[in-house]
Amino acid sequence: MPDFLNFDLGPSTAVILLLVLAVVLVMKALKSVPQGFEWTVERFGRFTRTLKPGLNIIIPFIDAIGHKVNMMEQVLDIPKQEVISKDNANVTIDAVAFFQIVQPAQAAYQVSDLILSILNLTMTNVRTVLGEMELDEMLSKRDVINAKLLEVLDLATDPWGVKMTRVEIRDVRPPEELVDAMNAQMKAERTKRANILEAEGVKASNILVAEGKKEAEIREAEGKKQAEILRAEARERAAEAEAKATNVVSTAIAQGDIAAVHYFVALKYTEALQNIGIADSSKVLMMPVDAAGIMGSVAGIAEMLNTGSKK
Repeated sequence: MPDFLNFDLGPSTAVILLLVLAVVLVMKALKSVPQGFEWTVERFGRFTRTLKPGLNIIIPFIDAIGHKVNMMEQVLDIPKQEVISKDNANVTIDAVAFFQIVQPAQAAYQVSDLILSILNLTMTNVRTVLGEMELDEMLSKRDVINAKLLEVLDLATDPWGVKMTRVEIRDVRPPEELVDAMNAQMKAERTKRANILEAEGVKASNILVAEGKKEAEIREAEGKKQAEILRAEARERAAEAEAKATNVVSTAIAQGDIAAVHYFVALKYTEALQNIGIADSSKVLMMPVDAAGIMGSVAGIAEMLNTGSKK
């Protein structure tokens, strides 16, 4: 036997070798999984179980760690892409997706590259969903788009053990010339609304002015009506008074009272003079005036009044 093979292992050397082997076995058997991760265990290349966060034990040299799966919610930035809308507008879409692995075995063994698969699936569905909408709907219905994308992606990624938590459209950017046209349209619409509001204001002002004139005319007509009623009542009272006076004078004349005759003549005489004096065509009035007759009439009036008061 060669000399290099002829050696004797002492008790101490064997103990050291056993200790080293034990340490290696322990290190191979004990696995510490960090929080937020789960590891898959493969036995001779076949999946057997999943290691939870904490200290776990496997069979050394028989079991091996297959995949270290991140169980925390992850964000996936979707690259910008161009989408043609239903009304043939070329729009640039920017989106972001959030997902979480709920079944580590499916995520590890059902798809070869999970992140790339989710990325391509999201881009495809963004083009599909937004391509069925018009530009105005893209700009105004973000919540509807996000909800529809989330529903479609969550259903598609369910066999991979993935839960899509959120899908957000961050930006919808039309071409510059289309943006300029939209701004011009918006400016025209605002100008139109301003003109409509101004016209409605003028209309309301004219209505208020017309209603004010109508109210004023109604009040004026009511005032004139009331004045006519008052004048008619005054004329009626005057006619009644004159009728009573005429009745008194007629009675006095019938009784042979000469003073009543004088009163009646003097009354008509003074009324005639008053009417002549207030006429527009009269400038200078020259006429004989019988002063003695007037004085006699006045005296007759006074005598009649005295007689009436005594009675």
